Amino acid sequence: MSETSTVDAPAPAARRAVRKPPRKPKPAPGSRGLSPLRLLGMAFVWLFTALNVLVLYWLVAAAFKTPIEIFNKPFALPYQWFARGDPFRNFVYAWNNAGFGRAFVVTVVLVAVSAVAIVAVSAPAAYALTRLGVRGSNPMTNFVAIGMGIPFQTVVIPLFIGMAKLDLTNNLFGMFLIYVALSIPFTVFLLTGFFKSLPDELEEAAAIDGASPFRTFFAIMLPLARGGLITALILNSIGLWNETLLAIVFLNENANFTLARALFSFYGAASYQSEYGGLIAGVAIVVLPMLVLYLLLARRIITGLTLGAGK
Repeated sequence: MSETSTVDAPAPAARRAVRKPPRKPKPAPGSRGLSPLRLLGMAFVWLFTALNVLVLYWLVAAAFKTPIEIFNKPFALPYQWFARGDPFRNFVYAWNNAGFGRAFVVTVVLVAVSAVAIVAVSAPAAYALTRLGVRGSNPMTNFVAIGMGIPFQTVVIPLFIGMAKLDLTNNLFGMFLIYVALSIPFTVFLLTGFFKSLPDELEEAAAIDGASPFRTFFAIMLPLARGGLITALILNSIGLWNETLLAIVFLNENANFTLARALFSFYGAASYQSEYGGLIAGVAIVVLPMLVLYLLLARRIITGLTLGAGK
């Protein structure tokens, strides 16, 4: 009696393991349809932008108008000073009566020296906190960051008392020290992002070649962080140029006035004489240089900020 050989039958289709299709990748953030929340955000951004452009237009146009035109035709184009052949009359009046000539020189020198000193102090501090492995560097970095959250208005009175005891009020060197001290926390926090983004292999190669940390910082790491240094320099320059409160508190002689301080003093005289066109021209003289600087360097500033925050 022969045994019949049995052949394994193939498994039923139902029992076979069904391979799941790959999961569809998530769409890019900008490829989705416009949601109501996104539409609301875009509308708010464009409205805010339009409002700022309108204010800028009013400022520039009013700087060329007579007081009557400013109040009766606030958004019309200037006419009367152009018709009289003296379109820059308000600017000449503001420059001569507000003492902007000396104040402009003082502001340029003070802001330039302060911004360079801020970066010169903050860059080594940021490098030491991020690259040298200093014990307690993380708490120290957090401590520096806390300084960004303290409004400088809260320290004006004790700062004034301390500076008065050192005989540094109404003194440009005292203003230089105040500007540097109050700007260091933000600048250190900004530069730590740039130094963290630099590759470690460069420091290791420099150490193998026998370079000291001092030489490594100045010869290798500092040139690589040039974008961050320029960004910090520009942002500090813009902030110090527009600073007003500290100049009002610590400066009281015309020879030491910055542009913002001179404009504050000019406000009372121009308002008393109803020279509103000259007053607005003075505001334009103070505001427009930094606005032009920002427009020219906006791409570099944005690129620098995103580079330091993204790595």
